[in-house]
Amino acid sequence: MSTTDEVTMPCGLSRGCVRPERNRCPRALDRCQDDGVADILPFHQKRTPMPDREPEPLWREVLGRSLRATREEQGGRLVDIAERAGISPQYLSEIERGRKEPSSEMIAAVTGALGVDLADLLAGIAGDVRQRRGAGLAVGRRPAGPVLMAA
Repeated sequence: MSTTDEVTMPCGLSRGCVRPERNRCPRALDRCQDDGVADILPFHQKRTPMPDREPEPLWREVLGRSLRATREEQGGRLVDIAERAGISPQYLSEIERGRKEPSSEMIAAVTGALGVDLADLLAGIAGDVRQRRGAGLAVGRRPAGPVLMAA
């Protein structure tokens, strides 16, 4: 038998079907699973609930908070730091607010403009995330469940 031949299962579905739950036979799903056909779970089956916990923070948000805090500690103005980094003040503002995910080159430009070592910045971010996790504070705005993203 070639791979293009259609094989009909006892449930009336062909081998390789992915939606046996649409068959009118109530035992079609069980039969296909017994025959090794239905390798995916139909959407109507309930998932086991995940334990309640806060979502992990988004990298761009914790990075932005850290960059803004560093700039404000130094008393630097957004426009001055942006000019030294070679980016627009609007883009730096979006980075600081966690709206944009900057490239590694952009992070290097901003940390250079701030006069901050990248390793120190990362250590500070790691400490902030650990502290927030230990205190039980919400560190991100992401939904905890599944998310559908469109291109």
